[in-house]
Order: sequence, then C-alpha cells, then structure tokens
Amino acid sequence: MIRAFVIDDHTIFRSGLKRLLLDESDIRVTGEARSGAEAIETLTAAGFDLVLLDINLEGRSGLEVLTTLRRDFPALPVLMLSMYPEEQYALVAMRAGASGYVAKDAEPAELIAAIRAVARGGNYMSARVAPHVQDQLKGLDERPPHQRLTVREHQIMLMLLKGTSPTDIGEEMMISVKTVSAHRTHILEKLGVSGTAELVLYAVRQGIIH
Repeated sequence: MIRAFVIDDHTIFRSGLKRLLLDESDIRVTGEARSGAEAIETLTAAGFDLVLLDINLEGRSGLEVLTTLRRDFPALPVLMLSMYPEEQYALVAMRAGASGYVAKDAEPAELIAAIRAVARGGNYMSARVAPHVQDQLKGLDERPPHQRLTVREHQIMLMLLKGTSPTDIGEEMMISVKTVSAHRTHILEKLGVSGTAELVLYAVRQGIIH
C-alpha cells in the first residue's frame, strides 16, 4: 500500500483527492496538513511513502517547504502539485529536489501514474513537458525570465510578492538581510524591473499571482 501525505491549504482539494484515491486498491491518503508548518510538526518519514505538496501554499510557499522536507526527510519522495502549467515550474521544482510535478488540471489517471512512479523511487513529468525540460537542461532555454531564476531566487521572489519584509525573509531562510537584498537586486535585474511595484505587475502579467 502506498501511503501518501498531502500538504494543501484547500480543504475541498484534499477531500477530493482522498475520494479519488479510494478507487485505487494500492494508494491511500493517510496523513494531511494545511500548511508547511503543520506538516513539519506532524510528518514522520517512517509513516509515509511519498508527499503530495502544493506549490502555492499560504504562508511559506511549496518550494520553501520542499527545501525543508529535503533537509529533514531526504529519502522521502515529493510530488509537486500546482495550478500552474508544468512548463512554468517543473524544472524549478525538480532542481529543488522534487521527484515529480503534476498540474492540478491533469487527468486523474496521470496523477495516479505519477504517484506510483514517485513512490517506487522514480521521477515523473508528463510527456508533454519532458522535451521542454530536456531542452532547458541542455541550455536551449526559451522560458520567460522568472523561470530562469535559481531556486533560492525563486523562493525569495515569491516571498517578496507576498509582501514579506527582507528581515522576515532572512529569518525564514536563515540568511542575512544583506544577502536577501543582494538576491532581490539580482531578481529585479534578471526580470528587467526596477522595483517591487514593477515586480508585482510582472508577476500578474505572467500569471504568477492573481
């Protein structure tokens, strides 16, 4: 039996996922959390075979939670779930340590196949996006600028978009405020924007926030 732990801040999605998996004889949701903080408090690697993690959590983003999971539970596979297209975040998530990435609008059969593949210790990305990711890894990168940020820059960008102060970002990521400011400068330069207001406009246009 594949024992899944779900981290998602939408109760309806968690309930729907549990109902969906009831039709599968080999997969069950045996633990859940509404936030990364709640998950870290209750999750034990010995009790689960994989984590299903939403990338767009309230508070700490899924990428930030993924970093903590990789540190605390390095052998526990993590399958990222997102309402964002795979082309937008798949490579970022995989580089951050995810074992796979599935968009929330995927067919149920694809999600179930991804769960089984990741629980067996494999990696998963859809046939649609795999060629694009392979091109990106080869340096043939036609992604928009925000998708070319490093994992840490991406995490800081998401925190800036939530209005988190540099001091709070530093405390959360255990880095100095000076380092946060340096990352912020690099992010703005890479995205071609001059400040936080333009960063927000860029994020809205790119569908990063709504």
